[in-house]
Amino acid sequence: MSNDAYKNLLGEVAEVRQGYPFRGAIPEVPAGSVRVVQMKDLSRDGLRSADDLLATEIAGRKPSDWLQAGDILFVSRGASPYAALIADPPPRTLASPHLYLIRVQHAERVLPAFLAWQLNQPPAQRTLMQLAEGSHQLSIRRAVLEQIEIRIPPIERQHAVVALDRTARAERSALHALIDNRTAQLTAIAEHLLG
Repeated sequence: MSNDAYKNLLGEVAEVRQGYPFRGAIPEVPAGSVRVVQMKDLSRDGLRSADDLLATEIAGRKPSDWLQAGDILFVSRGASPYAALIADPPPRTLASPHLYLIRVQHAERVLPAFLAWQLNQPPAQRTLMQLAEGSHQLSIRRAVLEQIEIRIPPIERQHAVVALDRTARAERSALHALIDNRTAQLTAIAEHLLG
């Protein structure tokens, strides 16, 4: 298979910026109209649960601050940095300042799902870990993230990779459900026979 992918720097194809600059701790307002995505709300598969997001109120935000479908949130701290595609964020949702927001400039050239997938793959992960800084807690600076080299294959190939990744995730989920079901079945047998 030929590799006809173009090389680009992440900062050339996407805007990279820090999450919303809250001053100090994010105040929780149970009936607040604004939701905030924090690191604990994310996994490599995206947003864990929109229902569990912190609610707050803030004033003076720009429309570009709100998360949009296709945005990528990048967890830059810790032993394993990763990108999470935000497929369908709730209205009036912001990213916390501990996250980087990556917004693809031309989705007709680079699929956000493909970019998130690529940032989570071993070649990019090795590069990110080599460039991480800090002795107590590793982190990746925005300027470093913008300089990460990415490969952009034709859009058809990007769609194929994203579809294959989606299938693999569904298979993993089904296998985990089967394992959990078998474990519960064996526990019930043990309780019946040995209890």
